[in-house]
Formats: sequence, C-alpha cells, structure tokens
Amino acid sequence: MLYKRSLKRSFDILFSLIALILLSPMITIVSVALLMTNNGSILFVQERPGLKTRAFKILKFKTMNDSTDDRGKLLADSDRLTAIGNVVRKTSFDEVPQLINVLKGDMSIIGPRPLMPEYLPLYNKEQARRHDVRPGITGWAQCNGRNSLSWQEKFKHDCYYVDNISFLLDMKILYVTIKLVLKSEGIYKNNDVESMEAFNGKN
Repeated sequence: MLYKRSLKRSFDILFSLIALILLSPMITIVSVALLMTNNGSILFVQERPGLKTRAFKILKFKTMNDSTDDRGKLLADSDRLTAIGNVVRKTSFDEVPQLINVLKGDMSIIGPRPLMPEYLPLYNKEQARRHDVRPGITGWAQCNGRNSLSWQEKFKHDCYYVDNISFLLDMKILYVTIKLVLKSEGIYKNNDVESMEAFNGKN
C-alpha cells in the first residue's frame, strides 16, 4: 500500500514540523518552568524497542524531580511529581518531545505505543507483530479505552492497526486522540511504565 510504504512517513514529517512550530511558544514556557522546578533536567530519556525491536531513546518532558530520602533513595512518584509536571502530564504535553523522535524516524505519529524492553521476551508470536511498524505517539489502543484495557486487549488493538493501516484510520485515531486530550480523558497513566507483574498477570 502506497500510504504505508511512503506517504505515512511523509505525513509524519510534515505533521511533526508543523506541530513543533505551532507549539514552540508553549514548548519554551514549559521548558523554562521545568528547568526551574526540576533543578536543571527537563527531559526524560529512556530506551524503548521500535521498528523490528530496534532500540531507540524515547523523549518526554520530565514531570518528576529527583528528590531522595536520607538514604539517597528516590522518593515515591507522588512525592516527586511537581506542580507544573502534574499539569504537563494531565494535558499529555509531556509527550510533545516525541515529535523529535518522529522526525528522526524512531517513531510515527500513529502506531502502537512503545513499551519497556523487558517485555520483549514475554510477547507471543501474534503480539510481537506490534513491532512490524514504527511505534506511535498515539494509537488504536489509546482510542479504545487504553487505561481500562487488559494486556490482551491492548495487543489485539495493536495488531489490528498493523493489519489495517490506512490514511483514514490514522485520521480517525488522530481526531479521537485530540478529542480525548481536550477532554482530559484516556490520559496515559504512569508514563507507560506498567509493572512486569501487571503484564504477566494479564497476558
């Protein structure tokens, strides 16, 4: 399919460039605010498996500081989540730096969300097909009750997308995602770092 082979990548590049330009004033404001509240670090960088499971560094705005207890151990997430970080996360603005990942070719605007590399050995053959396409900033699972879905349901939606990629489906996902963000519904919880126990228990 022409869209899947070439036009989708062209759309990704064009959309990302336009989005970064339009959002640049807000990106600047958020960056300065995080620079002040996070004591210098504004980006969260973590390795994730991408197309054909090739590793890449995913970028997010860092919503938590690095505060530690008396023993040097990081405090609980709830204690490290900053006020500005909470707003950034609730509005899904923490995902905006991934537009850079899209420009680099690590990700697509639309595709299965990239999960932790520790999960790779746990996929069955069908579930592993989610890596046949570039991971996305948002995807079909995110439009179908992401936070209430079991792992099996999430992967079923991911594989459906892999088998049915089209311009119309991408536009539908983009529309639904924008609507959910504006309503503050279906926000990605816990920065997509679900526990291995949850994976094993629901897979």
